[in-house]
Amino acid sequence: MVYSAVLAGCGGMSKGWLTALSEHPLLKGRVRIVGLVDLDRSNAERRAAEFDLGDIAIGTDLETVLAQTKPDLLFDVVVPSARAALVRTGLSYGCHVLTEKPMATSIADARAMIVQAETAGRLHAVVQNRRFIAGVRRIRQVIESGALGEITSLNCDFFIGAHFGGFREDMDNVLLLDMAIHTLDAARFMAGKAPRAVYCLETNPRGSWYRHGAAANAIFEFEDDVVFNYRGSWCAEGANTSWESAWRIIGTKGTLLWDGEENFQARAVAGDTGFFRALKDVEVPTLVSDEQTHGHASVIADFLSAIETGQTPETAGSDNINSLAMVLAAIESARTGQRVSIQV
Repeated sequence: MVYSAVLAGCGGMSKGWLTALSEHPLLKGRVRIVGLVDLDRSNAERRAAEFDLGDIAIGTDLETVLAQTKPDLLFDVVVPSARAALVRTGLSYGCHVLTEKPMATSIADARAMIVQAETAGRLHAVVQNRRFIAGVRRIRQVIESGALGEITSLNCDFFIGAHFGGFREDMDNVLLLDMAIHTLDAARFMAGKAPRAVYCLETNPRGSWYRHGAAANAIFEFEDDVVFNYRGSWCAEGANTSWESAWRIIGTKGTLLWDGEENFQARAVAGDTGFFRALKDVEVPTLVSDEQTHGHASVIADFLSAIETGQTPETAGSDNINSLAMVLAAIESARTGQRVSIQV
């Protein structure tokens, strides 16, 4: 089946969506763009020309374009503050909706989206593309294998000097809300544990080119006494980590290190005597299939497959609300200086 789709929000992020849809083997020929929407019509016209979309509906009003095209899908690439209204509109027009992260700007809005999707009988999912990369999924395999024993903590460092320009530099809580949700979602996926509480210190370091919240240190409590330590900054010049962070995952039998790129090191104890126990290497397995390791394309493919099979997409809003709750609880903790319980 070829699905018809309208894409709303034709800024910089839309190029990645349209490139994946038109070029990636997982998606090529599966989706036909029938409309583009942007408050600035010239943005939509520019994307239509760039991707040779021909005679499609272009407009500044979403409802008008949806009524004209009657698409199967709505791709939501708008700014977070516009998301709740857009998702509600898309579902009301009978669309399955795949939305950019963050899912919403409040837990109340996220809960409403879940109910709206259930009521409409349509899928709503979130583009958490960072969990669809090989490293994250390989680590999940190691943890599930028990090779490290029972997991006790996940620790990650994210330090990048990123000069985006545009809306990010004027956002509140820019690191936590716009970037950390990727890392927090990956940690939740790797551990397979539900988040319970957080204590967070958020700062905007001297020299920051962001208006607010470019750095954060957070301690998350997961179920089963698992701790997730997050250290991050978007204004750290001089020694960038990977965009996927640098990780240390500790279990009762051993530790796994990942630089966020291609380098893994995992070792477990191999004896029961000595001040430092003897160690053995732990294999970090390759994946059986790479279909779930293509980031953005894999998220969209998973979404389409869920429509076809009646399954729940991996990044369904009903699950992703847990990652959003981690972010919003961290922001609340930073604001109040208190430990905050995480509830959905």
